[in-house]
Amino acid sequence: MSHSDPTSFTKNNYYTEPAHAEAAVNAIYEDLRAVRGGGFGGAPWLMTEFQTGLANTELGQATNSLDIRALDNSADNGYGQTYWNSHYRGIANANEALANIPNIEQLDEATENRLLGEARFLRAYYYYNLVRIFGDVPLILEPVGLDSENLAPERAPVADVYDAIVSDLTWVESNSGLPFNNETGRATMGAVKTLLSSVYLTMAGYPLQGGDQYYQLARDKAKEVIDSGEYRLFDTYEELKQESLENTGEHIFMVQFDADIVDHNGLQYVTLPYNQDISVFSAETGGIFAQEEFVESYESGDKRAEEKGFYYSEFSPASDRSVTKNLGGWYLWKFFDEEANVETAVSGMNWPLFRYAEVLLIFAEAENEVNGGPTQDAYDAVNAIRDRADIPDLAGLSQEEFREEVWEEKFHELSFENKAWFDMVRLRKAYNLGNGEKFEDYVGHTFVYGPTLSERELLFPIPAPERRNNENLTQNPGY
Repeated sequence: MSHSDPTSFTKNNYYTEPAHAEAAVNAIYEDLRAVRGGGFGGAPWLMTEFQTGLANTELGQATNSLDIRALDNSADNGYGQTYWNSHYRGIANANEALANIPNIEQLDEATENRLLGEARFLRAYYYYNLVRIFGDVPLILEPVGLDSENLAPERAPVADVYDAIVSDLTWVESNSGLPFNNETGRATMGAVKTLLSSVYLTMAGYPLQGGDQYYQLARDKAKEVIDSGEYRLFDTYEELKQESLENTGEHIFMVQFDADIVDHNGLQYVTLPYNQDISVFSAETGGIFAQEEFVESYESGDKRAEEKGFYYSEFSPASDRSVTKNLGGWYLWKFFDEEANVETAVSGMNWPLFRYAEVLLIFAEAENEVNGGPTQDAYDAVNAIRDRADIPDLAGLSQEEFREEVWEEKFHELSFENKAWFDMVRLRKAYNLGNGEKFEDYVGHTFVYGPTLSERELLFPIPAPERRNNENLTQNPGY
């Protein structure tokens, strides 16, 4: 672990008044942004996208991306280091807040519980990413001082990390008094229950293989979010990226960016076609776009695969907006900020971490498992998403057929939102873009452009600098 003190104050002089508590919790949110940047070196969030075989890149100097895409990753990859550093920094800030906020005497109980709830939610979220990306990871739930035995922590078993995640989230459900939903961008009870439903769904699958018990828990938690009536699918895909609708409607939890405060989120740079002069941004890096075969895997007539649904293949050059040029690939319209690219060169577009479409798909998958086949509720959940895409409703399917349809729907609906690789590992299944079965075993699956997944790719490597700093950290198999 990197042990730079994440704060510039000491406990004695800092945690003394309510404003300090708010500031301490705000600091935990900050690290949600860390993996979401992007420039000529690529961007850490690309790490999990390139290990799916569904993404392509034109950025020759982004060796971190290229190595992963070729399944030639190593412990020196800077993306993994950024995930590790940022997430453990967020956890350290959460641990400090949780230890010290209860000692602030003027803080009213409702505010204290809300802030402790937000801190625990964020700590759980950071650990959920870490345990899925790296497997066994150090589990640190108290502040670490220079005299702490946790200065060189060992890796804790995956099961222990999940227990800590569930413990944090169920505490928040029972004690925090968080609102079910609001438009502040802060943690809400809806976000807590959504995260918990995702956690339970993963615990049902690999590596824990908790099975039916956890499918039931995932189903029930997703249903609480659905039954709350607080969220809805937007009518159009354009609304998903409309700034005035951020933190409302379909959006359950987002990474917050504001063009007036934070210059930009890097998302435009890294997703624009490489130097095709369609944007007023100075950098067009071609860092990631969709593998053509993946776009072709959508059903005929699916609005998401139509031009400027989730992807685009043509746009006007900045030098002459009256003409259209073919870009030679399928780029991510899902993240294209039109005003920023055509006019302002500054984007405050938020990043979606959880949206209601995912809750519907978690519910549909878990409901199908719990009931030994699809119920009407399960059909209704997935068909709501298909209706928006203008493709036919599912009906009359076996449990296995329905299961695979929901998996495919998730790949298509949540594409490039950092969901696909996690699903592949949880299911030990890969989405097949070639001939044959639609889903096949993860280990041994060959990407359409050549390389084959091995058991090694079920996890990412523990970053080399962390192992140099901490001799107690072992490495994952194959690295």
